[in-house]
Amino acid sequence: MDKILEALVSSSHPVNIKRAIVKKVMEAAEKEVTEEQCQALYHLTTRLILLGEDAFQRQVGLQVQEAYARFHRDEFARFLSKEYVLGLLQQGFDTLDRRDPAILDFLHGSLRLLISCPAVLELAPLLQTEVLRMICERPEPATCAKLATILTDFPQCIPQEKAGVLFCQQLVRTFAYFHCPATEERELREYVTQVTRVSALLHGIWKAEPATLLPSLQEVFAIISSTDPSFEPSIALASLVQHIPLQMITVLIKSLTTDQNVKDASMTQALCRMIDWLSWPLANHVDTWVIALLKGLAAVQKFTILIDVTLLKIEQVFNRLWYPIVRQGALVVLSHMLLSFQHSPEAFHLVIPHVVPLVQSLKNEGLSNSKTFLLQFAELVHCMMYQYSGFPDLYECILESIKDLPKLSEEKIKFVLNQSAWTSQSNSFASGLPKLTGKSETGKTGLVNLGNTCYMNSIIQILFMATDFRRHVLSLPLNGSNTLMKKLQLLFAFLGHTQRAAYSPRSFLEASRPPWFTGGSQQDCSEYLRFLLDRLHEEEKTLLALQVTSPKPEPASPSAKTVYNAASQLAADVPSHAVVAEGNGRTLVERMFGGRLSTAIRCLQCHSLSEKEEPFTDLSLAFCPSMSQPLGSTDEHKGSSTMGSCQGAVNGGSESLEGSGKEGAGTRMERPVVEPTLSVPDLVDYFLAPEILENDNCYFCECCGALQRAEKVMRVVEAPEYLILTLLRFSYDATCHVRRKILDNVGIPMHMCLPLRQHGSTASSSSSNAAASSLSAAASSSSDSPESGENLAKKLKPSQKEEGLMDSRTKSEINGNDSKIKSVPYVLSSVVMHSGMSSESGHYYSYGRNVSSTDGYVAQPCPKTQGNSSLSEVSTAPMEEMGNCVDHKSMDWFLFNDNRVTFTNFQSLQNVTSRFPKDTAYVLIYRKQEISGQPSNAGPVVNGSILSGEPPLQKELMDAITKDNKLFLQEQELNARARALQATSASCSFRPNGSDDNEPPGSCGPSGGGGGGGFNTISRLVF
Repeated sequence: MDKILEALVSSSHPVNIKRAIVKKVMEAAEKEVTEEQCQALYHLTTRLILLGEDAFQRQVGLQVQEAYARFHRDEFARFLSKEYVLGLLQQGFDTLDRRDPAILDFLHGSLRLLISCPAVLELAPLLQTEVLRMICERPEPATCAKLATILTDFPQCIPQEKAGVLFCQQLVRTFAYFHCPATEERELREYVTQVTRVSALLHGIWKAEPATLLPSLQEVFAIISSTDPSFEPSIALASLVQHIPLQMITVLIKSLTTDQNVKDASMTQALCRMIDWLSWPLANHVDTWVIALLKGLAAVQKFTILIDVTLLKIEQVFNRLWYPIVRQGALVVLSHMLLSFQHSPEAFHLVIPHVVPLVQSLKNEGLSNSKTFLLQFAELVHCMMYQYSGFPDLYECILESIKDLPKLSEEKIKFVLNQSAWTSQSNSFASGLPKLTGKSETGKTGLVNLGNTCYMNSIIQILFMATDFRRHVLSLPLNGSNTLMKKLQLLFAFLGHTQRAAYSPRSFLEASRPPWFTGGSQQDCSEYLRFLLDRLHEEEKTLLALQVTSPKPEPASPSAKTVYNAASQLAADVPSHAVVAEGNGRTLVERMFGGRLSTAIRCLQCHSLSEKEEPFTDLSLAFCPSMSQPLGSTDEHKGSSTMGSCQGAVNGGSESLEGSGKEGAGTRMERPVVEPTLSVPDLVDYFLAPEILENDNCYFCECCGALQRAEKVMRVVEAPEYLILTLLRFSYDATCHVRRKILDNVGIPMHMCLPLRQHGSTASSSSSNAAASSLSAAASSSSDSPESGENLAKKLKPSQKEEGLMDSRTKSEINGNDSKIKSVPYVLSSVVMHSGMSSESGHYYSYGRNVSSTDGYVAQPCPKTQGNSSLSEVSTAPMEEMGNCVDHKSMDWFLFNDNRVTFTNFQSLQNVTSRFPKDTAYVLIYRKQEISGQPSNAGPVVNGSILSGEPPLQKELMDAITKDNKLFLQEQELNARARALQATSASCSFRPNGSDDNEPPGSCGPSGGGGGGGFNTISRLVF
């Protein structure tokens, strides 16, 4: 067969005939072939692959070898022996040099054919030795990139332990030789791709083996600090910077700047080369490291180095502003260098000739971010001209070019200059960089803000504080899966058990962020919550469907059996009324947050009734048009509420234009200026109140066959375990065509009751009464449009005249002859607050406490109500009784503000809007309470017993937390050593002014958890 194939590929027959014969040869691979024939074919195909005269011969070699290796894998494993591989790597193949990238391509393809064979493990020790030898020979970027691809696909071939440390050091040293002589764009792109691939390999090794990181960084510094004039390292080293954890800035910078063994010449060389890295495209955090080193040198008063480097590199940094791909990082470094160089105008005057051409270029670029960048650059220029006044001949043309751009106030300029001076770094250096500290006294873990991700952090914290939901999530047997629920489980495990003060939820953000959310931008936390619950629900529903069609696995051990039993019991852990509605196949989201709404529409012409049920995970509560009195207090008020009182706003209430403020923002707690005029039960009443469908919103009656005026009534027929309420504070003013935020202070009760209609028998319905089959339908119906929830505010109460026309028959129909109203008690679990004037800006933070159906307060049955009682009476009457109860756990509240967690109390939550009018409740979660004498839906069930405490962590979760905690302790130890080294050079520390008494909890300042720049944001990036 090999002779035929060899003669065929070298013959002069047409290509189509050759391909047909090759196909026959490949089909023959399925038949029995002798060992000798296989070996002969493998040798021939290897020769064709490596030495083929044209692409056709190489392609034939690949196809035939793959076909025979698939059906005769053992023979191919014997062919690819250790001796054969060693010969390829050390001697090459025939005329092919051993360093030729084609040999690595062949080896990679061969290993892929044996990916599940033990032969790969047998070759691993040999390859570990050979790849270390090859890296020490300083291969070209193309060869190194192919080697990185092999090691990425086959990590067992990466050198281990001491050899692994040496491999990383030599790979870093190889980076220094990655010079690129190419000038064409295609070659440059290929070069950058190759370097990126090799740096990704190093990143993977650092993550898998943290012990290799520090020796690698020491090698990087040794390279860039070299003063050998004959050696200039490649700026490709910049691609490694983005993989160095920012948490190590504190340790590394302090160690470098206080190490007496590092000479000033070496430090100067290292800093200059790091500044050169600003030219490397796609390199992240280079500016952060450069500024950290500049600040560190200022803190230890090494001003000579700073002066020399600034004067040497300031023009080069300025020239980087011409290139959009690197200009933002270059501007940050340029700003720091110029603003801190305050003893002389020399540095600023070096760049003055280039200012006007750059301004003109930015004005003419037309890029989306050019205008913003120009504003930042103009502010810098104004600061510098203020600092070094007295040179009108130099500044006149600059002032003319930026005269139409805004100028900072004198106070702001003075503040910026004062904070940037080298002499201030000795105070700010210690607090400007992140310090690794343990958890707060609360014992709770904060969440790192990854760039306007407070909307996600606040939602994660309130879900974590939903005790029973958290316990169910942690009890799910999800080992080995990569689902969103698994990522949530891992996140919950870290929040409960990590030793870090704040955990970085980057992985969960990437997995759970809605595709239409722009990274780095503020988003609506309510929209994110709906999307998250819907994703979790759909994911679990798919898995449940797969489990129905596949056999159940047998547990392998008693511990696994316990976990498996817990999982099988989850479906049975459902309230009795939910079992009737959904059965045992409900998802966790349905069991915890799912309720059902019944919508009844009665035609006011023929009095026919149509009713249907729909699932929901949250109720969007609109504000009533009239704020004169609490809605639902009397029937007369119901009749007087008309659309005319809305004054053009969709959601009603007291509104404020985005960007405007309210008076009294600084009022103390003892004398609030905004007293609640509404409470949450009022808004629930308004949501459930009858609505008249008329005018453009008429109802098409099937009985009448025409559009008719109708009355719509919604009732809750199944109460969720956790009731999520969203206050629709962001409305659209159709008259002014602007979005407004409703700043009304809504009273938040600790306890409330939800009116629930109980079925006695199947209710009659003239049309659809089948419920939607999934929660996604409910979620999509409320989130398809940003304004969809606000349409709930277009409610009209029936007038007294119309109510008088309702006979007893139709009244009994719409109330339900076979149903009665029951009040379900709830207790407040958590609240998300929004601070600001717009859903696209501001800041989110949350209040929460641990509460379950059996913890603390046990509700007594709410007063019995008749089916025709008003909704407001149903939901507000129990409030008066519950308001007299003293909740002994009212002090067990926590304030979650991104990475900061503090103790608080319920009184602070109730008064926050009175003190800070822009801080308003947005999303609330209430926990359904156990009623005496009735069964409850408590925690997960294991071996028939309900777990009242936290479930034990599964091994996979415990291993992940243990590994991270060990890394944290190592970081703490390094940080402690660094602080000891700096004790003599930074004896005092700078603390930003401000406290909880002077700032709202939602402030994004030093005590808040919002945004900001500089080093306060470094701790938000966790390796």
